[in-house]
Amino acid sequence: MSSLIHAIGTLFQPLFKAFGWLLAAIYGVVPNYAFAIAVLTIIIMGALTPFTVKSTKSMVAMQRLQPEIKKLQQKYKGPENRQILNEELMKLYREAGANPVGGCLPVLLQAPFLAILYGVIKGLANTALVNKVLVARPRYIPQSSRMYRDLVASHGQIKAFGMDLNLKVFSHHGSFWAELPFILFVLAAVGLQYFQMAQLNNRSRKAGQPIPSQQQTLQRVMPIAFLYFYIVIPAAVVLYMIISTGIRIITQDLMFRAGVTDPRKNGTHSTEKSLPSPESTGKNPSSTSNAKSLEKPKPVTNRSANKRKRKDR
Repeated sequence: MSSLIHAIGTLFQPLFKAFGWLLAAIYGVVPNYAFAIAVLTIIIMGALTPFTVKSTKSMVAMQRLQPEIKKLQQKYKGPENRQILNEELMKLYREAGANPVGGCLPVLLQAPFLAILYGVIKGLANTALVNKVLVARPRYIPQSSRMYRDLVASHGQIKAFGMDLNLKVFSHHGSFWAELPFILFVLAAVGLQYFQMAQLNNRSRKAGQPIPSQQQTLQRVMPIAFLYFYIVIPAAVVLYMIISTGIRIITQDLMFRAGVTDPRKNGTHSTEKSLPSPESTGKNPSSTSNAKSLEKPKPVTNRSANKRKRKDR
């Protein structure tokens, strides 16, 4: 992990310094590391929100297409029709503006930011031996900044709410109670990811839309895979994930309330196409229309009325 971070650090030095400068600037206004990370997360998520909206729309579109997908799968059964099935599915996805892996887009887009933030946090807690004494040598932030001075004074500890945000779950904490907040951070990060996915699934179930099996599998596996990641990274990066997931949950809720991602709206196929055809009901359209026309009473004209009067006489 350290060799990978070193390689990334060499390649993305300008980005590390840019994020470090922004983090230090926020800390200069409110000298709290957790607050600075939270504001930085909001800025990053503001840039990623359009992708979150697009991803959510894509997931809803995939759920809406499930009946059509099942029809194609039934029509092109067998390995000999696999290529035709894939071509038809891709055509269906293009017409609907759906993407089978669209739900992973926000997580994939966050990967570079996670790597950068990880490198910046490690740089903030950087230490060096000077005359056999371990002293803090923060990197990526201006030496004239308040954050730099506070990190030197705390010997590289990124203290917030009694926690050193540079530590991980399995770092040396001294006691279980000191380690407990780090465990709660990890559980909160994983729990919010499950909640975000359940939020979308529940919305689809209420609308009567089936959930793709691939999407369900992916939603179960991804938080578990991230569990290991959250355990081996500093608590500051886990805090970033907690806040960013919370922002995505709020974004999805606002989209649902506005009807932007309502599975019952903006369908790719009109409701007329989903209605049963006249042939399937066993009725002839022409005969039905003729029957309806026979049932309609004929209008009574003046001539017919006069004829009736003469006959009565």
